[in-house]
Amino acid sequence: MTVHALKKSNVANLRAKVSPEEWQARVDLAAAYRLIDLYGMSDLIANHISMRVPGESDAFLINAYGLLYEEITASSLIKIDHEGNVLAQPDFGDLKYGVNRAGFVIHSAIHMAKPEVNCIIHTHTWAGMAVSTMECGLLPNTQTSMRFAKISYHDFDGVVLDTAARAALAKDLGDNNTLILRNHGLLTTGATIPEAFNAMHRLELSCKTQIAAMSCSTRLIQVPDDVVHETYMNFQPHVRRPFGVMDWPALLRKLDRIDPGFRD
Repeated sequence: MTVHALKKSNVANLRAKVSPEEWQARVDLAAAYRLIDLYGMSDLIANHISMRVPGESDAFLINAYGLLYEEITASSLIKIDHEGNVLAQPDFGDLKYGVNRAGFVIHSAIHMAKPEVNCIIHTHTWAGMAVSTMECGLLPNTQTSMRFAKISYHDFDGVVLDTAARAALAKDLGDNNTLILRNHGLLTTGATIPEAFNAMHRLELSCKTQIAAMSCSTRLIQVPDDVVHETYMNFQPHVRRPFGVMDWPALLRKLDRIDPGFRD
């Protein structure tokens, strides 16, 4: 039995074949995959993070289905359009990686409907899936979770494989940048990769905190609605700098110390 392994040399560096803007998007997207894994939010080869290609409104980058998040590099990402057509991909040799169907449907739905959204992150973490099954949804019971006091919800109706599901996904997300896919997982969006990653990190933390608090068999403190609303408003774009601006450079430095291979 032959064991295949994807080594750096298996994927040719694409930097000279794409625009500087696309290359930067690829580096940041590869970093996001590595960070999702580093912070315990990956699910083997499942799930997806996508980034709209700068200057190409109907094209986005997404992971090759078959790679662990810790393996993803700037050059290994696949570029597809909103109909799932592959526009560019590296030579994976006999491994012949493609794009996961559910990933294409979910991400294309939002990229098509919301031109202001450039990055989308979808996860299946234990905490996110657990909260997605709770009738109460995400509770605004901590300062962090109050950021998501108006989070959106999408009811589960099976594995998302049919493009007919795109309209409902976009409608349920609405004007929010976060979505709980009931009985499924979490989804965050952003104008930038740092913004979407920051939202997912905080949303995941909110889910873990809720589960921890609910597991203690004690009555939870209910914060008054007006305080929840005021706190929620303090997290809105018009009152603060965009999320991720401060932490993203530090996160990239962290990755470079661990393994700068994501930049290849």
